[in-house]
Amino acid sequence: MTEFSVWAPLPDRVRLDVDGTLLDMTPSADGWWRTEVSCRDNARYGFVLDDDETVLPDPRSARQPDGVHGRSQPWRPAPDAWTDAGWAGRSICGAVIYELHTGTFTPEGTFDAAIDKLDHLVELGVDFVELMPVNAFNGTHGWGYDGVLWYAVHEPYGGPDGLIRLIDACHNRGLGVLIDTVFNHLGPSGNYLPRFGPYLSAGHNPWGSSINLSDADADEVRTYVIDCALRWMRDFHADGLRLDAVHALVDTTAIHILEELAAETDALAEELGRPLSLIAESDLNDPRLITPRDRGGYGLTAQWDDDIHHAIHTAVSGERQGYYADFGSLATLAHTLKHGYFHAGTYSSFRHRRHGRPLDTTTIPATRLLAYTVTHDQVGNRAVGDRPSQRLTSGQLAVKAALALGSPYTAMLFMGEEWGSSSPFQFFSSHPEPELARATAEGRKAEFAEHGWDADEIPDPQDPQTFLRSKLNWSEVAEGDHDRLHRTYRRLIALRRNEPDLGDPWLDHMSIDFDEQQRWIILHRGSLSIACNLGTGTVSVPVTGEVVTAWGEPDVGTDTTALPGHSFAILRRDAALPG
Repeated sequence: MTEFSVWAPLPDRVRLDVDGTLLDMTPSADGWWRTEVSCRDNARYGFVLDDDETVLPDPRSARQPDGVHGRSQPWRPAPDAWTDAGWAGRSICGAVIYELHTGTFTPEGTFDAAIDKLDHLVELGVDFVELMPVNAFNGTHGWGYDGVLWYAVHEPYGGPDGLIRLIDACHNRGLGVLIDTVFNHLGPSGNYLPRFGPYLSAGHNPWGSSINLSDADADEVRTYVIDCALRWMRDFHADGLRLDAVHALVDTTAIHILEELAAETDALAEELGRPLSLIAESDLNDPRLITPRDRGGYGLTAQWDDDIHHAIHTAVSGERQGYYADFGSLATLAHTLKHGYFHAGTYSSFRHRRHGRPLDTTTIPATRLLAYTVTHDQVGNRAVGDRPSQRLTSGQLAVKAALALGSPYTAMLFMGEEWGSSSPFQFFSSHPEPELARATAEGRKAEFAEHGWDADEIPDPQDPQTFLRSKLNWSEVAEGDHDRLHRTYRRLIALRRNEPDLGDPWLDHMSIDFDEQQRWIILHRGSLSIACNLGTGTVSVPVTGEVVTAWGEPDVGTDTTALPGHSFAILRRDAALPG
């Protein structure tokens, strides 16, 4: 006998449909409905609410073989599915994370195809693979942030069995796995949760209705979120989660859901005997996210740091539009790298108000923040989805890599960055409903037209070519400057791992020199100096020593080193500078 259950406090009657047979379910006072039935292991089932004859998928469906509108299917891994018993896990702090989108990482766009590229990541030297959302969403391809069945795995990628094969293969190669999860909203197609219960609140965020985390009957919704999060780490052996846009999680209770989730994750890590990590994406610049719970924080492991991205990108590229307006100078870059946040209770011209709060760098190590030169957001949310590699020189890309990978922060790369991929990463979707497809395309064009873009230049997210253009071209890796950049990334990552001075997580131990007019900046970390020339002409920087690695041909003199335009050099000095 198999027990089926569903939380559905709103309908007066709930029936279970198993392979076309309807059975009444028994309600309980807590809003749960249950019944037991004898059925085949791969039965298709769903729920019928009240007098509506539509069969709805299980809100906690483990598998959706026919898509998010179809019936659910019971699923559990095969007894011999896992071979990673020797995997002890690892902390993300100080690691190098590699963000990838399953559908565009390979030509095939599947978990199994991604396995064939894992040796590339091992040779690159990364420590973790971070998968953009793999939960079930409508259509064949998309970014994944419009998921509607959070417990199920997107079938075109390979479903739950394919995800197991990928994570198992990663662990057997020494790679940890993080999964990007979206708990702040639901997608526009296939969201049947409001039919079952009060999953949504009256509030809204930029992507739709907010999740009910603190209104009436929120306890079961919070449990729904936390159970889903823990399931990725327990049942799928993931080593942690990236939590999308946590600033959109509106929770007015005394114990914020992030704090509750962090406590539950720590308890699961203790039970499993391996580290588990939670990384928040937040634009709040609020150190409470990563402050330990015994000091009044939420106790998350780390958070994305867009200020670092903005400071590096604008200083190198010269872009100043939109939220880049406050960034661009080397003084801003130095301040951000030294303090973690640029906006820390300071005025943000983009927001027209004060923003952020200072980070206590004496108690919170830099490894609690993620530094990166590019992410899926910082590419895909541009009008035409163009990468920095499509606008900058290879030398500029190398400088950006040296600043991020040479910093004390936990580092993250976006797929293809390591060789300067020429493929864009555009916003793409595959909504099968004509009205939704049209609204998505028109909304995208209208959004950027307001900022001066020609609507005809904006890629149609529903055009299959937009998706296909975004796939990586792996044949580039060994070609010319692509190969040279790739080898540079490998050397920089190896230095992070092998040089103790680059493993020091404390910002107070790093000093920074720069010259605004000559466009050079130097990060001093123990006996190593990361010297970067962001300008086009050769400059002399006030540091000398043994060249550990470089882009370009530095000329080391007695008191200074000459750096060609758009280049960097990491130098080992005879004695460490004072911190």
